[in-house]
Amino acid sequence: MSTLLTTLATAVPLAAGWSGHVLWLRKRLHTARRDPLTGLRTREGFTRRATALLRDERAVVILADVDKFKQINDRHGHAAGDALLKATAERLAHYVGPHGVAGRLGGDEFAAVVLDTHGTVGDLLAVLHGVLARPADPATPRIRTTVSLGWVRAADHPGDDLSALLGRADEAMYAAKEARDGVKRAGLGRLFATVAGRRSGRRGTRTDAPAIVAAA
Repeated sequence: MSTLLTTLATAVPLAAGWSGHVLWLRKRLHTARRDPLTGLRTREGFTRRATALLRDERAVVILADVDKFKQINDRHGHAAGDALLKATAERLAHYVGPHGVAGRLGGDEFAAVVLDTHGTVGDLLAVLHGVLARPADPATPRIRTTVSLGWVRAADHPGDDLSALLGRADEAMYAAKEARDGVKRAGLGRLFATVAGRRSGRRGTRTDAPAIVAAA
C-alpha cells in the first residue's frame, strides 16, 4: 500500500508538470502563428485555416494591398506606417468575422477567405474598401491611403488550390491598383497572351492570366 502511495505521489507532480509543458507548447505555437504587429495569422497559420475553408463551395479568396505604403513610411515615419497596418488588419478581421480567416502575408499585403453565404460579397467588399480608406487615427486625418482589393470565387476554379487562387486574386488586386478602381474580381477566360496585371518578377505573375472583371 505504501508503495502504491509513493508511486502516486511521484506520478501526480510529473503529470501536472507535463500538462503545464503541453499548455506552454500550445501557447508558443499559437504565438508563432500570429503576426506580432497586427495580431493576424501569419502565412502558415492562415494557410492551414484557409485550406480548410476552401472545402466549402461558397469560399471566396481576397487579397488586399495598401496603396502608396512606402510613401506613408517615408513622409510620416514608420510609426505612422505601423498604425496604418494595424488599422487595416483590425478592419479586415472585423469584416471576415469568426467564420472566415484573415492573415498578413508580409509587408503591407493581407489575405482573407470568407464564405459568401448570401451571394453579396462584391457589395460587401465595396463597403470594406471605403472603410479601409478611413484614417488610421482620427486625430491625424492627413495620414491616410486606400487599400486595393482583388477577389476570386473558389467555385469558379475547382482545380485551383489556395496558392493558385491567391495568384488570381493577386492579379485582380493589381489590376484594381493600376486602374484605381479599388476592388476587382478575377473572372473566367483570358485577357491576352502576355504577363497580365503583374510587375515583372513579382509573385503571382503568369502568362495564362484570367480575365479581370468589375466587382459584382
